[in-house]
Amino acid sequence: MLCAHTVRRLKPDTFEQFMEAFMPGDDAPPGWVRFHALRNLADADQVVTFGFFDGTLEELQASQDDHDFEERRAAIAPFVEEVIVNGVYDIAETRIPG
Repeated sequence: MLCAHTVRRLKPDTFEQFMEAFMPGDDAPPGWVRFHALRNLADADQVVTFGFFDGTLEELQASQDDHDFEERRAAIAPFVEEVIVNGVYDIAETRIPG
């Protein structure tokens, strides 16, 4: 399982437009199992997005190529002031308390 993770600073008061452009529909491409968007409580313009992909890095890259990832990135660009962190991570361990 992989996690694609990005931390962005948005232009002031653009969160709703950013989310509309970032997630244009409810259907996710094959392989994507879950997605989260977080807003920093101390700075509402700082947003963390991450999603979990059940597949290899090559499959994730093919999914992005096949499902207009660059168009989505271009659609959010007007709302993004800065990309702070961006990467794809292998999930090394999962713990569920209980």
